[in-house]
Amino acid sequence: MGLLTFSINLTLDGCVDHQEGIADDETHAFFTRLMDESGAMLWGRVTYEMMESYWPAVACGDAEAPPAMREWAVKLQAKPKYVASSTRKDFRWSNSHHITGDLHTGVQQLKDTTPDGVLLGSGKLATALERLDLIDEYRLLVHPRIAGHGPTLYESGLSSTRRLELISAKPLDNGAVDMHYRRVR
Repeated sequence: MGLLTFSINLTLDGCVDHQEGIADDETHAFFTRLMDESGAMLWGRVTYEMMESYWPAVACGDAEAPPAMREWAVKLQAKPKYVASSTRKDFRWSNSHHITGDLHTGVQQLKDTTPDGVLLGSGKLATALERLDLIDEYRLLVHPRIAGHGPTLYESGLSSTRRLELISAKPLDNGAVDMHYRRVR
Protein backbone atom coordinates (compact mmCIF):
# COMPACT_ATOMS: atom_id res chain seq x y z
CA MET A 1 0.00 0.00 0.00
CA GLY A 2 1.26 3.45 -0.90
CA LEU A 3 1.07 6.55 1.25
CA LEU A 4 -1.24 9.47 0.59
CA THR A 5 0.89 12.61 0.79
CA PHE A 6 -0.73 16.02 0.87
CA SER A 7 1.45 18.68 -0.71
CA ILE A 8 0.59 22.32 -1.20
CA ASN A 9 2.07 25.81 -1.34
CA LEU A 10 1.12 28.02 1.59
CA THR A 11 2.12 31.33 3.07
CA LEU A 12 3.19 31.87 6.68
CA ASP A 13 -0.38 32.83 7.56
CA GLY A 14 -1.79 29.64 5.99
CA CYS A 15 -3.08 31.07 2.70
CA VAL A 16 -3.26 28.41 -0.02
CA ASP A 17 -4.18 30.73 -2.90
CA HIS A 18 -2.04 29.38 -5.76
CA GLN A 19 -1.15 32.94 -6.83
CA GLU A 20 0.54 33.77 -3.50
CA GLY A 21 3.48 31.36 -3.73
CA ILE A 22 6.84 31.92 -5.42
CA ALA A 23 6.41 30.41 -8.89
CA ASP A 24 10.05 30.11 -9.91
CA ASP A 25 12.21 27.33 -11.34
CA GLU A 26 13.19 26.10 -7.90
CA THR A 27 9.57 25.73 -6.78
CA HIS A 28 8.63 23.90 -9.98
CA ALA A 29 11.65 21.61 -9.64
CA PHE A 30 10.59 20.83 -6.05
CA PHE A 31 7.10 19.76 -7.12
CA THR A 32 8.47 17.86 -10.12
CA ARG A 33 10.65 15.80 -7.73
CA LEU A 34 7.63 15.08 -5.52
CA MET A 35 5.61 14.02 -8.55
CA ASP A 36 8.48 11.81 -9.79
CA GLU A 37 8.50 10.03 -6.42
CA SER A 38 4.77 9.31 -6.49
CA GLY A 39 2.72 6.89 -8.52
CA ALA A 40 -0.29 9.14 -9.11
CA MET A 41 -1.77 12.60 -8.56
CA LEU A 42 -5.08 13.22 -6.76
CA TRP A 43 -7.16 16.38 -7.04
CA GLY A 44 -10.65 17.68 -6.49
CA ARG A 45 -12.59 18.97 -9.49
CA VAL A 46 -11.72 22.66 -9.02
CA THR A 47 -7.96 22.02 -8.83
CA TYR A 48 -8.16 19.55 -11.73
CA GLU A 49 -9.93 22.11 -13.92
CA MET A 50 -7.40 24.80 -13.01
CA MET A 51 -4.53 22.44 -13.93
CA GLU A 52 -6.29 21.18 -17.06
CA SER A 53 -6.81 24.73 -18.32
CA TYR A 54 -3.07 25.44 -18.52
CA TRP A 55 -0.61 22.56 -18.23
CA PRO A 56 -1.56 20.47 -21.31
CA ALA A 57 -0.81 23.50 -23.52
CA VAL A 58 2.59 23.90 -21.86
CA ALA A 59 3.34 20.18 -22.26
CA CYS A 60 2.69 20.20 -26.01
CA GLY A 61 4.46 23.53 -26.60
CA ASP A 62 1.36 25.63 -27.31
CA ALA A 63 2.14 27.93 -24.37
CA GLU A 64 5.51 29.50 -23.62
CA ALA A 65 7.14 28.43 -20.39
CA PRO A 66 10.62 28.23 -18.83
CA PRO A 67 12.36 24.82 -18.90
CA ALA A 68 11.43 23.88 -15.29
CA MET A 69 7.74 24.53 -15.96
CA ARG A 70 7.85 22.61 -19.24
CA GLU A 71 9.50 19.64 -17.49
CA TRP A 72 6.72 19.67 -14.87
CA ALA A 73 4.06 19.87 -17.59
CA VAL A 74 5.47 17.01 -19.67
CA LYS A 75 5.78 14.73 -16.64
CA LEU A 76 2.31 15.72 -15.43
CA GLN A 77 0.88 14.86 -18.85
CA ALA A 78 2.18 11.29 -18.47
CA LYS A 79 1.34 10.85 -14.76
CA PRO A 80 -1.93 9.12 -13.77
CA LYS A 81 -4.30 11.80 -12.48
CA TYR A 82 -7.30 10.92 -10.30
CA VAL A 83 -10.17 13.30 -9.65
CA ALA A 84 -12.74 13.21 -6.87
CA SER A 85 -15.87 14.94 -8.13
CA SER A 86 -19.58 14.49 -7.62
CA THR A 87 -20.47 16.95 -10.41
CA ARG A 88 -18.15 16.19 -13.31
CA LYS A 89 -17.92 12.74 -14.89
CA ASP A 90 -15.92 13.32 -18.09
CA PHE A 91 -12.16 13.85 -17.80
CA ARG A 92 -10.46 14.07 -21.20
CA TRP A 93 -6.97 15.19 -20.18
CA SER A 94 -4.56 12.30 -20.82
CA ASN A 95 -4.27 9.69 -18.07
CA SER A 96 -7.17 11.18 -16.06
CA HIS A 97 -9.47 8.96 -14.04
CA HIS A 98 -12.62 9.62 -12.04
CA ILE A 99 -12.95 8.33 -8.49
CA THR A 100 -16.53 7.12 -8.31
CA GLY A 101 -18.73 6.05 -5.44
CA ASP A 102 -17.82 6.47 -1.80
CA LEU A 103 -14.84 8.83 -1.34
CA HIS A 104 -13.25 6.82 1.49
CA THR A 105 -13.48 3.55 -0.43
CA GLY A 106 -12.27 5.07 -3.70
CA VAL A 107 -9.23 6.79 -2.20
CA GLN A 108 -8.33 3.82 0.01
CA GLN A 109 -8.46 1.60 -3.08
CA LEU A 110 -6.22 4.07 -4.94
CA LYS A 111 -3.70 3.97 -2.07
CA ASP A 112 -3.86 0.16 -1.97
CA THR A 113 -3.14 -0.16 -5.70
CA THR A 114 -0.46 2.54 -5.96
CA PRO A 115 2.68 1.26 -4.18
CA ASP A 116 4.67 4.41 -5.02
CA GLY A 117 2.05 6.50 -3.26
CA VAL A 118 -0.40 9.21 -4.23
CA LEU A 119 0.33 12.95 -4.20
CA LEU A 120 -2.70 15.00 -3.15
CA GLY A 121 -2.73 18.65 -4.22
CA SER A 122 -6.17 20.09 -3.39
CA GLY A 123 -6.92 22.02 -0.20
CA LYS A 124 -10.67 21.34 0.03
CA LEU A 125 -10.24 17.68 -0.85
CA ALA A 126 -7.48 17.45 1.77
CA THR A 127 -9.98 18.58 4.41
CA ALA A 128 -12.42 15.85 3.39
CA LEU A 129 -9.68 13.20 3.30
CA GLU A 130 -8.24 14.34 6.64
CA ARG A 131 -11.72 13.96 8.15
CA LEU A 132 -11.72 10.39 6.74
CA ASP A 133 -8.29 9.74 8.31
CA LEU A 134 -6.67 8.95 4.96
CA ILE A 135 -3.70 11.36 4.80
CA ASP A 136 -0.39 9.80 5.85
CA GLU A 137 2.18 12.52 5.16
CA TYR A 138 2.41 16.24 4.47
CA ARG A 139 4.88 18.09 2.21
CA LEU A 140 4.09 21.73 2.82
CA LEU A 141 6.08 24.30 0.89
CA VAL A 142 5.89 27.33 3.17
CA HIS A 143 6.59 30.59 1.35
CA PRO A 144 8.08 33.65 3.08
CA ARG A 145 4.95 35.73 2.59
CA ILE A 146 1.97 36.89 4.60
CA ALA A 147 -1.06 37.06 2.30
CA GLY A 148 -3.59 38.48 4.73
CA HIS A 149 -6.44 36.66 3.00
CA GLY A 150 -7.74 33.19 2.27
CA PRO A 151 -8.42 30.56 1.41
CA THR A 152 -6.53 29.03 4.29
CA LEU A 153 -5.55 25.49 5.04
CA TYR A 154 -8.38 23.57 6.75
CA GLU A 155 -10.45 26.74 7.09
CA SER A 156 -13.68 24.74 7.42
CA GLY A 157 -12.25 22.95 10.44
CA LEU A 158 -11.48 19.45 11.63
CA SER A 159 -13.07 17.49 14.46
CA SER A 160 -9.82 17.22 16.42
CA THR A 161 -6.17 18.23 16.43
CA ARG A 162 -3.81 16.08 14.36
CA ARG A 163 -0.37 15.27 15.77
CA LEU A 164 2.48 15.24 13.27
CA GLU A 165 6.10 14.09 13.45
CA LEU A 166 8.71 16.23 11.70
CA ILE A 167 10.64 14.19 9.13
CA SER A 168 12.64 17.07 7.66
CA ALA A 169 12.71 20.82 7.11
CA LYS A 170 14.75 22.04 4.16
CA PRO A 171 15.06 25.66 3.08
CA LEU A 172 15.09 26.46 -0.62
CA ASP A 173 17.29 29.20 -2.04
CA ASN A 174 14.17 31.31 -2.78
CA GLY A 175 13.31 31.48 0.95
CA ALA A 176 10.53 28.86 0.94
CA VAL A 177 10.86 25.90 3.32
CA ASP A 178 9.96 22.29 2.49
CA MET A 179 8.28 20.96 5.64
CA HIS A 180 7.90 17.16 5.61
CA TYR A 181 5.67 15.70 8.31
CA ARG A 182 4.23 12.24 9.00
CA ARG A 183 0.96 11.69 10.79
CA VAL A 184 1.30 10.25 14.30
CA ARG A 185 -1.29 7.52 14.70
